[in-house]
This record gives sequence, C-alpha cells and structure tokens, in this order.
Amino acid sequence: MSTYRKVLEIRTKGERDMVDISDEIRDAITESSISDGLACAFVPGSTAAIVTIEFEPGLESDLSDALERLIPKGIEYDHHRRWGDGNGHSHIRASFLSPSLTIPFQHGVADLGTWQQVVLLELDVRSRSRRIIVQVTGE
Repeated sequence: MSTYRKVLEIRTKGERDMVDISDEIRDAITESSISDGLACAFVPGSTAAIVTIEFEPGLESDLSDALERLIPKGIEYDHHRRWGDGNGHSHIRASFLSPSLTIPFQHGVADLGTWQQVVLLELDVRSRSRRIIVQVTGE
C-alpha cells in the first residue's frame, strides 16, 4: 500500500463562497502514481466543509438558501454570546456537512459522477486562507 499527500492553499471570499477543487483532487491522484485506491480531501478548521454537488450557479444559490433555512444566520447562538464573532451558525453548518470527503478511484480515475464536483464550502463570515489536505492511498 502506498500513500501520497498534497496540500492545497485556497483563499476564499467568505461566507457562501464555493470553490471547485475537483481538478486538484484529480491532479493529486495522477501525481501519486497510485492506480487504485481512495483519495481523501480534508479541510482543517471548524467553519468550512468539503462536499460534492453539481457546481452550477443555481445549485450554489439553492445550497446556500437551504443552509439558511436549516441553520439560520440571524438567530442568537451561545457561541456568539461567548466570543462575539457572529459565526456560531458557521460552526454548526460545518459540523452537519463534514470537513472531509473520500473519493474512490480506479486506474487513476476518480469515481465521480458526470455532474458531480468536489467543492470547498466557506461557511465563515469572513474570507479565509484554507489548507486542503489531499491524502491518496492505494496500490
């Protein structure tokens, strides 16, 4: 079993920013020289998530609107009262969505659907510099 690690540096624009990292995941798989295995993408931090979606403007807006309905920004959170940073909803959203995603691949090709992209979701209220750790394992 072999392992390859690549760290991506991505600057986000703040809350609602969605960055397609599919090509970077594919590049990491290719660079690894591993034919069959798993690629895991992980974002350290508690206010961002990595998910799959069809990356198009309608769904970008729909996902953002759905998160607002499920975990509203405009209500009081204990985190706000304690820290005063206004991002309690960001932490809760990230917890529900997950900081990582595992993608199987075979013959060096990620097993993603035709309209399925891997995206970094910035959930914090301000722009951030994010590190994405891509760990590729397999044979």
